[in-house]
Amino acid sequence: MMTAMLKKILIAATALTSMASSAALAADKTLYVGMNGGTMEKTYTEHVFPLFEKETGIKVVVVPGTSTDILAKMQAQKDAPQMHIAFLDDGLMFRAIGMGMCAPINQSATMKQLYPVAQFKDNMAAAVNMGMVGLAYNKKMFEENGWSAPDSWLALTDPKYKGKVVVQSAPSSSFGLHAFLMFNRTQGGNESDVEPGFKNWKPKVGPNVLEYIPSSSKISEMVQTGEAAIFPLTPTGVGALKEKGVQVEYAQPKEGSVVLMVGECVIKNNSEPDLTQKLAEFLLSAPAQEAALQYGSQIPSNTTAKATKDKEAELRTFQANMENAKLVDWDVINEKRTEWNDRWNREIER
Repeated sequence: MMTAMLKKILIAATALTSMASSAALAADKTLYVGMNGGTMEKTYTEHVFPLFEKETGIKVVVVPGTSTDILAKMQAQKDAPQMHIAFLDDGLMFRAIGMGMCAPINQSATMKQLYPVAQFKDNMAAAVNMGMVGLAYNKKMFEENGWSAPDSWLALTDPKYKGKVVVQSAPSSSFGLHAFLMFNRTQGGNESDVEPGFKNWKPKVGPNVLEYIPSSSKISEMVQTGEAAIFPLTPTGVGALKEKGVQVEYAQPKEGSVVLMVGECVIKNNSEPDLTQKLAEFLLSAPAQEAALQYGSQIPSNTTAKATKDKEAELRTFQANMENAKLVDWDVINEKRTEWNDRWNREIER
């Protein structure tokens, strides 16, 4: 007859064997994450994913591309997903959720640490970082002209900036779209009623616009050549320009900035659902987001994440600006976006 002590030994041995087997299996696994290339890819590849790989033995590989590229891959692979997690800008994330491409993220203590706005409806996605679109300005030009920092979206209409406003094209950029929607709100509209914005943009903002650009990539050059005075941008974008020596500053409009998030989606029907959920939870954790903040200026969505000394001021400023940051209605936007794009191209940018 087996003694009680022998039973305990056998149970412990079985548990250890199972753990070792699970670790060995995990070591053979690779998870693929679709995300923006450039700074984000470098930050996560060099400083965030290695923490997870060391802890679990699971390898993480980035599939780089814009949010539009990643969403297109998700659609093409819908029946047999080759990626496990997708990082998407919030607007496209709402679209992916509406198309049934995301599985709910498991509820955990970590999820409860996020900003409420960082948790998407029905837990279908969660923000891995936070941002906001406000106004940025050419510090050198403002100082030379004795101008005060802009404090309202209506600054885009100020005659003193005639020919000095640069706006990203609304059909191709969330920054341009956010600027239009916030201007629309100053004119009495909302996402369900954009008539005030379309009616008033061209006569009030249009005369000041030097150029509608497809993305923010030209802003650095346009600031340094003295062409651009004021333009929509994020604090992170401003920080990146300042690190390159470009003289710009961020200004929070009194009407509020627009919350801009990058969310993570656990891709539905992926090949490793349990391991993917483990990675998804890790990416929302304080240690992961602290590394992303320290090495890539990615503002945490986890409210318990701490900043290193050199990033403390950046995080405090963001948290203060969150007090009047606004959400836009992406359900309405995605429904009407094609119609708005046509109107923008026809009535504003032509």
